[in-house]
Amino acid sequence: MELSVIQNKIYEIRGMKVMLDFDLASMYQVETRVLNQSVKRNIERFPDDFMFELTKSEYDSLRSQFVTLKTEGRGKHSKYLPYAFTELGIAMLSSVLKSKTAVQINMGIMRAFVAVRQLLMNPTANEVKLLQREVKELKEYIEEVFAGYNDIDEDNQKSFDEIYLALSELAARQKIISEPKARNPVGYVKPK
Repeated sequence: MELSVIQNKIYEIRGMKVMLDFDLASMYQVETRVLNQSVKRNIERFPDDFMFELTKSEYDSLRSQFVTLKTEGRGKHSKYLPYAFTELGIAMLSSVLKSKTAVQINMGIMRAFVAVRQLLMNPTANEVKLLQREVKELKEYIEEVFAGYNDIDEDNQKSFDEIYLALSELAARQKIISEPKARNPVGYVKPK
């Protein structure tokens, strides 16, 4: 089986890289029920850091990514929540499922986990350079856009200056018109 096919079946759940029971069963060419029965017969080999059952919300969020429901036929979809196997759990599966197919597939899966880990730890130099170039281009574009917003050409500046002068003159006239005239006091004025 191709490495990329296996890598596409590795999901991140609860902060761990895992594969789901039905994907593993498909690769091992056994029914999911058979795989899970083998695991349950050897449950002491699968602690929580090797295998765990998904919650309904975890399964629903994953399901929208990879499942197209088929409406025909009975028993097409499991009524049980799937199990997620970590890298350690998959390694342990090789001791539970002993067919030649299972051994070969297990080796491929282990290689896929290692490749994913290496890719995450050490991205290739080309990918880093590509990201650096994209960030640089994005930065230059943003600077160019903001420079356009901040620059006011001479014609606009002249128009703003004329408007400011006109408003200042209008305000000065308004102040002259609206200044109150001195009035004689009303009422009794106490002599000094």
